[in-house]
Amino acid sequence: MFLLPPQMHTFLNKKSTRRSVGMLLRFILLISTLILLYSAIFQYIMQQEGQVHSWTTGIYWTLTVMSTLGFGDITFGSDMGRFFSIIVLMSGILLFLIILPFMFIEFLYAPWLEAQKKGRTPRSLPEGTRGHVILVNPSPIALNVADDLKNFGAPYVLLCPDSQTTLDMMDRGYNAVTGEHDSTAVYRDLQLSHAAMVVALDTDMRNTNIAFTARDLDADVPIVATARREESVDILQMAGCTHVFQFARLLGEALARRVLNDKERCSIISRFEGLIIAEAPVMRTPLVGKSLKECGLRNATGVNVVGLWERGRFTLPTPDTVFTPTMVMVIAGNQDHINAVNELLGPHGVGRTSGEEPPVIVIGCGRVGLAVARQLRASRRPYKVVDKTPHSDIPEESMVSGDAADLNVLERAGIRNAPAVLITTHDDDTNIYLTLYCRRLCSGAQIISRANLDRNVSILHTAGADLVLSLASMVSSNIINLLSPGKVMMINEGLNIFRSKVGEHLNNKPMRGSGIRKLTNCSVIALHDNAGEIQINPDPNHVFEKGEELILIGDSKSERAFFARFGA
Repeated sequence: MFLLPPQMHTFLNKKSTRRSVGMLLRFILLISTLILLYSAIFQYIMQQEGQVHSWTTGIYWTLTVMSTLGFGDITFGSDMGRFFSIIVLMSGILLFLIILPFMFIEFLYAPWLEAQKKGRTPRSLPEGTRGHVILVNPSPIALNVADDLKNFGAPYVLLCPDSQTTLDMMDRGYNAVTGEHDSTAVYRDLQLSHAAMVVALDTDMRNTNIAFTARDLDADVPIVATARREESVDILQMAGCTHVFQFARLLGEALARRVLNDKERCSIISRFEGLIIAEAPVMRTPLVGKSLKECGLRNATGVNVVGLWERGRFTLPTPDTVFTPTMVMVIAGNQDHINAVNELLGPHGVGRTSGEEPPVIVIGCGRVGLAVARQLRASRRPYKVVDKTPHSDIPEESMVSGDAADLNVLERAGIRNAPAVLITTHDDDTNIYLTLYCRRLCSGAQIISRANLDRNVSILHTAGADLVLSLASMVSSNIINLLSPGKVMMINEGLNIFRSKVGEHLNNKPMRGSGIRKLTNCSVIALHDNAGEIQINPDPNHVFEKGEELILIGDSKSERAFFARFGA
């Protein structure tokens, strides 16, 4: 009953509903006219047969015959009367049993259900809503961003194109509203002037329309959009976008940077005030089989191993942690520290004894695959691109045409001797299949795969991928980093760098005995002392002083645990 008034208002004020009800009323008028006509003919034929009946009886007889009830208490004795009965019966079957139910459902019941849905789905945000992120169009990538924003503690709203999609999103626990992406009134109802950001993750043309509409309403709100084509970047900026990202190109370049290199083993993934966070695969290095304490990496290079990725699982290392070929180190230090790691691990990289370097195999020639090829070409690494259709941007000598699931095609590309295989197709199911296949063909090669959605990252690792980069996580990390610049930085798959002031709980305590790592699973990678200087990888014996600012690394759960235990 509480929802009935808004449902009735929505139902009756919609032009299409009024038109549908009008058509249904005209149809009912047609049936009523036909019933009166049949009743008049009934009276005439009955008089011809010498029977006298009232008009009520005529209407009663017409309705019983048209509805196929056929009580049989009033019948005709002549052939003309029986022929007329057949006509009434057939028209009743057609109008009452076929057309009337269809028109009732189409023009009354279905619009009423739609009105009920619209009465239940919100179309605006409450007055006073501030600091929220508006995600336009609930695509799988946008839903992943919404999940990360929820974990990050940032308010958001999904703008859905219809009521059914909105209800589906609400049933799945998302904050969603219904509205058109190109309506100024919709963005006004979403409190655009108080929003922290608008995020458009649709096609280039639709993103342009979204940006233009939002910018027309508010000149200052940050608008973030994705561009699929290089030519669209300028157009989106002209439409009013504050930031335009080509995530496919960024993902391709990141994949290419992860390929083992005998000169630069470290892949820089983030820079933070002189502090560098990098990844370094353990595969084909002298670290394999040694513990963190035995290898003496910090003493030799100055870097701090702040985490380990192994098959998609992030862990904090202990002195007794033994390195395996499937591990990827997350290291922190300055540029000199990173250079020292490259020098220490580089000469043991690919391990060639003689001859020409075998090509890296890139499977897929979409936007990500092309970006990988360009990055490999820029770094002067030989490569072969495998795809069903040749691409004009790939030199003929570097292109292998055919299905990557065909063994002959992969052997022509050099799969048996390839140092690395990069799987870049846009379909996660295909990537899982090809990862399994390539791992079986070349057990010693480095396999790097692309994932569109975070939920498939662990599956790809299980299938045999050494490294997996998620497009969804790349989108989320860029948006969150723009949302709170300098405060928190998401660097990879939910791994965050964040700040905290030293408070009462840590004052005058040495870092080694503070319990930060043990109790929260976070690592201190740098600190600003009270003299204003930054100490990268501070001495474990450093005694915290109130007012110092810590820079820590950990996942979202660890971050929440740290603030609950030590800080505000």
